[in-house]
Amino acid sequence: MNKLILTFAVGSLLLYSCGNSTNEKLNNQTEVAEQNDHYHDDESEAIELNNGEKWQVDANMLTHIRNMENDVVYFDKVSQKDYKLLAEKLQSNIDLLTSNCTMKGKAHDELHKWLLPYIDMVKELSEAKDETEASQQFKNIQNSYITFNQYFQ
Repeated sequence: MNKLILTFAVGSLLLYSCGNSTNEKLNNQTEVAEQNDHYHDDESEAIELNNGEKWQVDANMLTHIRNMENDVVYFDKVSQKDYKLLAEKLQSNIDLLTSNCTMKGKAHDELHKWLLPYIDMVKELSEAKDETEASQQFKNIQNSYITFNQYFQ
């Protein structure tokens, strides 16, 4: 239940921040959450292709996504695993990504279907209680990039 509430809260904030680039992003958060209540009721909603083609992600946003992907690829190769540090790096890029959201329309909606579960995975990585749990979350994050690359460019 807490995960669902967190997903909803983050999703609502993301939707609002993507549509509003002023400093008013944090104002009226409850009101925005109520307006977007219908949007993320099904957090496992399947991502769709764009008439059989990958969706185009805006270049400024794609930069942050690729930075995170590169961090994940590099992390997989190092012998000393600092999962907390990785989670911090990923969260920093998530913050940059969401604050620079310029996408609109169906491509934006489809990206959010990938991004919201990804944000949850990073949060769960940061909160992992032991290395086994962190390792599993890391694998989930790796797999999320397989999904991303199937649907977006």
